[in-house]
Amino acid sequence: MTNYLHNYLSGQWQPETTVANILRDPVTGAELAQTGGRADGLEAGFDFARTHGAAALQAMSYGERAAMLAEIGKVLQANRDAYYEIALANSGTTQADSAVDIEGAAYTLNYYAKAGAAFGQARTLLDGAAVSLSKDQLFQSQHIITPVRGLALFINAFNFPAWGLWEKAAPALLSGVPVVIKPATVTAWLTQRMVADVVAAGILPAGALSIVCGSSAGLLDSLQLFDVLSFTGSADTAAQIRAHAAVVRHSVRTNIEADSLNSAILGEDAAPGTPAFDLYIKELVREMTTKSGQRCTAIRRALVPARYFDAVAEATAARLAQITVGNPRNADVRMGSLVSREQFDSVQQGIAALAGEARLIHDGRQQTLIDADPAVAACVAPTLLGIADAEQASLVHDHEVFGPVSTLLGYRDAPHAIALAHRGLGSLVTSVFSADEAWMAQAACALAGSHGRVHMVTPEVGKSQSGHGNVMPVSIHGGPGRAGGGEELGGMRGLGFYHRRSAIQASAATLEQLAATSAKWHY
Repeated sequence: MTNYLHNYLSGQWQPETTVANILRDPVTGAELAQTGGRADGLEAGFDFARTHGAAALQAMSYGERAAMLAEIGKVLQANRDAYYEIALANSGTTQADSAVDIEGAAYTLNYYAKAGAAFGQARTLLDGAAVSLSKDQLFQSQHIITPVRGLALFINAFNFPAWGLWEKAAPALLSGVPVVIKPATVTAWLTQRMVADVVAAGILPAGALSIVCGSSAGLLDSLQLFDVLSFTGSADTAAQIRAHAAVVRHSVRTNIEADSLNSAILGEDAAPGTPAFDLYIKELVREMTTKSGQRCTAIRRALVPARYFDAVAEATAARLAQITVGNPRNADVRMGSLVSREQFDSVQQGIAALAGEARLIHDGRQQTLIDADPAVAACVAPTLLGIADAEQASLVHDHEVFGPVSTLLGYRDAPHAIALAHRGLGSLVTSVFSADEAWMAQAACALAGSHGRVHMVTPEVGKSQSGHGNVMPVSIHGGPGRAGGGEELGGMRGLGFYHRRSAIQASAATLEQLAATSAKWHY
């Protein structure tokens, strides 16, 4: 029987309603699960979260909430086999690609569980030290941060149904803020199953964690003044969210992660045959193929010295030709499918558009699929395009194809490479591969202004570096401009979005009493 994905609001699983959406296996087209349309009881569910959920969470200390995160981590570990089965069926991912999502979620959750435990029994966080406001030093000012009075609404993208939930929910719950999650419907099954497992375990108080699986209609209408909203998705949808009355009139704090034309730069010193050159090729291929290129941090623009253009093209194409694509149930397949035929069509259209100004270096559309019907499966083999003179490129700096697609671009010199990276108009990440550490240090500062993360790889760290596209909880995730202007994670900085900063002006003795039940907010 097909699985119906119930909503969970007001501490209860909601009744099944008329089916509005069908989730399918993106390889076989088989029906997997169903969701309803617009959720019933949204306003009541949101109110329940703000009252019951927030009150119960904020009655606990930071240490107690951190302990709950650790218990959630144990639940996820106990059910991980089921999660891999769901990811394979609903996202069409190989086990290795499913791990990026599932194990990444567990790692991030456990990170915040351990980091939050350091706050112990504190119920308030001190931001900085007290500052005197009077000559006699008796009247002082102390900044504190306290949890927001509302809830946190998360509207997530389809590519990370597991990590997308917990990278947001972990710092929110640690902060004492109840969570309502709206996963992308097409891959909502894994998110809903994780929520169901946590609910069944009875770890969180009622109202602390809610989920809406079907339509997003009415979600923003139910937001109030002290709520916060975090969105991951397209720039077009982000623009609609920013214009919504809840954001404009109620000043709902909003975090946006949108489109990102991430780049990777091969240094001028990294000639063919050098370790830095080899690391670059390996990373480019990995970023093009991991999760079938469906990562917001994937390399879309590969910037290389013009004199190395042909060598990079040849080396990358040779590696891409070895990537087997098709049904992830087949042990010979290294890359599975996109999440849906709709996404398949979007990627095909994007490739055609980019091919209007770039030449095809490796055309994945000519590749034979393994155990997959090309008329049904949402499989797209990796495609590399190229423009030897990047100054002649236009669309490639403006249009992101969200799949296993990247464009090779030749640059003249180091300043030209930096300028081309900035033409992305704001990105989540850029990476640089070189053995010239002095130049790398200068480039890092030059690139930081338009990138949320600058990933620098020298041969020395070739084996230990975490990867261009991997989001680590200790580093911030987000980017300026086109990337949405948001910021998540970054260690304990991630708690900032879920707190309000206030200045407490009082006697030194009063502030000493406050400090006795507080901890310092450390980064």
